[in-house]
Amino acid sequence: MAEVGRAVVRDPGALLPGGFWAAVAVWLERPQVANKRLCGVRLEARRSAVLPGTEPRGPRPGAGPEPEEPAAAGCGSEERPGPGERPSADGSGLRPSAGPDEPRGRRQQGEGQREAAAASLLAGAPGQRGGAEGGEAAFPTADLDSLWDDFSRSLVGDHRELLAFLAGSGAGLQPEARHELDVVLRTVIPKRSPHCPLAAPRREVVVRDVLNGTVSFLPLQEDNEGNLKVKMDNVYQIQLSHSGEEWFMSVSIFCPERWHSDGIVYPKPTWLGQELLAKLARWSVESKRSAFKSTLSLIPILKYSQAYQELRAKYRDMVKVWPEVTDPEKFVYEDVAIATYLLVLWEEERATRGVTAKQSFVDLGCGNGLLVHILNSEGHPGRGIDVRRRKIWDMYGPQTCLEEAAITPSDDTLFPDVDWLIGNHSDELTPWIPVIAARSSYHCRFFVLPCCFFDFVGRYCRRQSEKTQYRGYLDFIREVGSACGFHVEEDCLRIPSTKRVCLIGSSRTYPPAAEPAAEQQRTQYVLSRRGRPGGPPVEGPAPAPPQVVAGNVDRCPRGHSDGHRALDAGAEGRWLPGFHPREKVERVKNCAALPREFVDHVVLQVANLLLGGKQSNQRSCHSESLKTWNQGESLSLAEVASELDRETLQRLKRECGGLQTLLRNNHQVFEVRNGRVHIRDWREEKLQKDEQPEAKRRLFSEAFKTRLCWFSTHHPDGCALPAARCPFAHGPEELRPPPSTKRRKQLL
Repeated sequence: MAEVGRAVVRDPGALLPGGFWAAVAVWLERPQVANKRLCGVRLEARRSAVLPGTEPRGPRPGAGPEPEEPAAAGCGSEERPGPGERPSADGSGLRPSAGPDEPRGRRQQGEGQREAAAASLLAGAPGQRGGAEGGEAAFPTADLDSLWDDFSRSLVGDHRELLAFLAGSGAGLQPEARHELDVVLRTVIPKRSPHCPLAAPRREVVVRDVLNGTVSFLPLQEDNEGNLKVKMDNVYQIQLSHSGEEWFMSVSIFCPERWHSDGIVYPKPTWLGQELLAKLARWSVESKRSAFKSTLSLIPILKYSQAYQELRAKYRDMVKVWPEVTDPEKFVYEDVAIATYLLVLWEEERATRGVTAKQSFVDLGCGNGLLVHILNSEGHPGRGIDVRRRKIWDMYGPQTCLEEAAITPSDDTLFPDVDWLIGNHSDELTPWIPVIAARSSYHCRFFVLPCCFFDFVGRYCRRQSEKTQYRGYLDFIREVGSACGFHVEEDCLRIPSTKRVCLIGSSRTYPPAAEPAAEQQRTQYVLSRRGRPGGPPVEGPAPAPPQVVAGNVDRCPRGHSDGHRALDAGAEGRWLPGFHPREKVERVKNCAALPREFVDHVVLQVANLLLGGKQSNQRSCHSESLKTWNQGESLSLAEVASELDRETLQRLKRECGGLQTLLRNNHQVFEVRNGRVHIRDWREEKLQKDEQPEAKRRLFSEAFKTRLCWFSTHHPDGCALPAARCPFAHGPEELRPPPSTKRRKQLL
């Protein structure tokens, strides 16, 4: 064997060895977190086991090395415990060589952590949706038993050196350790891409020995008769050891000359010993645990990976014709990923329910409508509704059903014939979607992907300081779904967004006969939100429970329905007074609509603060003595705001981003870094531009001298650059016409 990496792990929080097993669980169950070339993993079967031919050995008084096991030809010899390391009485192999004065409390704490780790690792077989029962070929536990029995016989026969490798570099197994082996069969699924279209899933056996602190990975291969057996290639082990006051983590390879790297499932040994080991060491001592589910935990990952590559290739041309001002790369591939998730989820649902008809849907707040377009194109009947029409809608064709309408939660906004309601970044409608789904029909389900934080009326106010605002809002939407009678599940999507946690309500907590009682509970919960911060005051009688009228909402057949007029409900029938849908015309709130005179006044005021209060002049000369040019000081945004008058601050507060956005918009004058405002020094900017790619330098050259230089006119020392080198015009005579509108958008 050969050790390809070793790391010292500092553990001030006394989290080891339990933290080590938590880190190993991430690599075992979510390998794509560390290796971005992997799509995920499917855990197929699990069993407890014992290594064959291991005789119980008691603790030795000294710290000398164990007798060497015979090594296979060309495979090297087995490593032994390092200096100062000795096996412990409990067989963990992790006890430092401390004397009899070692505190008993610390020893008990370590034992308790090992017991907790062992209990969590042996807690149960994977029964999640998307695992072995997720619609893919399951591997019976009986087959794993047969596979392990055959492998065990080979260990005591021709592969004794591998048996020594699996036992780890500790003192060996103790009698009580015979049942601490956890054997897991998993399928590693590579991420498919145009660069690697032939990457196939690989199966491997993972052997975890909690008390000895080792986890070994054994790849499998299939013979001509379809039987699996363990390969001797690409076998590696991760181990935790303890010496003195330090913990060590190491990665070792069995027979390095038989390691064959494919760069995906089996990376290079240097990656294992550096990248993976560093991540495992960091995860081991992180006291915080993720507050979110693992990615794609509710659907089969292999099926998702295949479907995503097909849809990505099918709809990638949308990037080239995207007419909106938003980033096409982000929005196209994000909606492709969301559509893939829903299509796989719905396919699994049809298989579970034993039906063939594809689910219908309504996307509330559909935005650009691409998600609706993909789902319609893949055969799912449905429509999207949004308060504002987008330019891209005209490109989809008549098979994509999109409606321009404002939605106010009321008796008139029910969808009794629809299977699923979708809320993809649906803003103020997000908390209402579980309510609308529950009241539409008993069989209506929902999918929401929350982004902005809205309550039933107005903004959502954070209630628990120990949680992040995002985590608190997700818990609120889950609470809404539960109050509406849904079993709410949570999953994490694989999309290019920081807010990628979705909530799914696909089944009810009550039978159909209990619908009246469930509706009463819903009504009470919605009304209980009145009087919350940002909500309407509690006054007036409670609105009556809604009545589903099938004729109010018609399913869109092939074109656009004019039945959306019923969606604009008046005060009569509203479920909660005070709700207001988004405005039909979106108001620009990025400081771009502010009067030019107001912006120039604020810019001058802030510049004077940074320049030490020196009065601006109107001279246009350019100082050749660069050493004397006044760069000014830096101030925090709070310090700058404290110097502005109340009326100016109130005006900026009504804009998204406020003062910081205004200063960033005026990037010719200011630079905002880490919450501090600086005067921009264009001498440094010029050096950075010289190092940029040719394409970007060409864009800047097109904007050369198209705007007046602020420093030439207002800075006490003039511009720091001579006129020939300054990208801005030093006077009206140098001005050039601006680039075309299309090129200007690229420059911005």
